[in-house]
Amino acid sequence: MRKLLWVAGGLALAGGGQSRATAELMNTSGQRMGTVTLVERGDSVELQVEATGLEPGPHGIHFHEVGQCETPGFTSAGGHFNPLGKQHGLESPTGAHAGDLPNLEADASGKASYKATTDRVRLGEGQLSIFDANGTALVIHARADDQMTDPAGNSGERVACGVLTRDE
Repeated sequence: MRKLLWVAGGLALAGGGQSRATAELMNTSGQRMGTVTLVERGDSVELQVEATGLEPGPHGIHFHEVGQCETPGFTSAGGHFNPLGKQHGLESPTGAHAGDLPNLEADASGKASYKATTDRVRLGEGQLSIFDANGTALVIHARADDQMTDPAGNSGERVACGVLTRDE
């Protein structure tokens, strides 16, 4: 198994003290297929993903607990980012994992432009920081997340992965 860690850009302090983080997404063959941008604004983080080469339809998308994307299966990214020990799913009465996000939708050509906002992660310090000792990866799965089933919402194989990075 070859180890690939894709990193791009990084954290930049923009006007207003906003923190930024980025990643390059790769597919299971190690080919670049998109970008990820995170911007922290107050108590929330805005996520934007631009991706190509996906199967049309909905896909689970999550922050994972380890900043590694080893091909071909991206299992090196570990499970969902879950520092508070919650149950999986945005619709779970006892959830959600900090890494849980709404499904991403790829169009008929396999392209996705995705935007979401979460208050369950941070780019700075603290328990919800995605920049802990292990780092964090963003993973796109083969199928839709049912937003209820532990541990990953029956979202299937990992088809894309990107390691989130920042500048100090």
